[in-house]
Amino acid sequence: MPKGFTGPHGAALHGIGEIVAALLATKEWSINEGDNMGRTALSWAAIRGHEDVVKLLLQLKDIDPNAQDTEYGQTPLSWAAECGHEGVVRMLLERADVNPNIAATKYCQTPLLWAAERGHEGVVRMLLERADINPNTADTMGGRTPLLWAAGRGHEGVVRMLLERADVNPRAADTKYGQTPLLWAAERGHEGVVRMLLERADINPNTADTKGGRTPLSWAAGRGHEGVVRMLLERADVNPNTADTKYGRTPLGWAAERRHEGVVRVMLGRADINPNTADAEYGRTPLLWAAERGHEGMVRMLFERADINPNTADTMGGRTPLLWAAGRGHEGVVRMLLERADINPNTADTEYGRTPLWWAAERRHEGVVRMLLERADVNLNTADTEYGRTPL
Repeated sequence: MPKGFTGPHGAALHGIGEIVAALLATKEWSINEGDNMGRTALSWAAIRGHEDVVKLLLQLKDIDPNAQDTEYGQTPLSWAAECGHEGVVRMLLERADVNPNIAATKYCQTPLLWAAERGHEGVVRMLLERADINPNTADTMGGRTPLLWAAGRGHEGVVRMLLERADVNPRAADTKYGQTPLLWAAERGHEGVVRMLLERADINPNTADTKGGRTPLSWAAGRGHEGVVRMLLERADVNPNTADTKYGRTPLGWAAERRHEGVVRVMLGRADINPNTADAEYGRTPLLWAAERGHEGMVRMLFERADINPNTADTMGGRTPLLWAAGRGHEGVVRMLLERADINPNTADTEYGRTPLWWAAERRHEGVVRMLLERADVNLNTADTEYGRTPL
């Protein structure tokens, strides 16, 4: 047992009310005495959800129901709310001297924050019935409110209860990443929460975070959450081409880079989507990402767009989609590219001056070399600018 862990602590921990009463009757221990973590007998009973012991202890004259432990600074109510013990929470809230807003000293999480984060709907309901409860108190770990925690964890019932309150701000962002409840829910793929938030007239679906400037659509597309992407794109006020501020990548660019074919398909259904927007980090378009990664299905979908440019090179080394696919040995992608009448099979990169045939030959991709040699317009003698070597 930890140092300072006395008989009353142990009896309360195990829910043995008779022993707790007998030990306290000896007057050898103080009812509010804490163990080495500063937890009282009431705290231990609240942690374990022993309602009989809690009821017994709360009847004692000198009991302190708000005693905070020294390890995390949590009160008995805080522990009961975190663990979801509704009966204990109810008994504690019936006392007029219990403060429901006392935050833990480590991360400043209130009982409501704990219950919302863990998804304990019954506890959240009881706490919100208190007239003195503050539903917007944020923690110090990331500046997240109860609504932010519930939205990020996908606790739909808790989110619904909090949104029914007129004093809850559904747009309040955390202080660490600047993410709103909608951003957290979209990033995690919680469709039910996203739907509830989008039904509100005061929600801006384009609000970006402050860390990378990513919108809810950007996060959902990058994570591959098709359902969330579909819901966001159904809104006429959602801009599908907004690029983030850190990498300059659009939602379509994120989906292509992360290989989310389903999301790419959904996004290409929007007539106002720009499939040729390159990111600011590498200067790659969605087609460049798909070709470099060898995603034949994605390349095929992009080619269905009449406005796609198959010859756009990136800014990192001046490589086109054909150059990337040939250098990586992606035969299926190379075949689709060579079937296009507007493709130039001899375009060299700007970094080394190497053509698709050069890269395929240097990397020993025989299948790609064979396909390129079948083209009458492929130049066999183009030398690179680094060593002056031809493919042969």
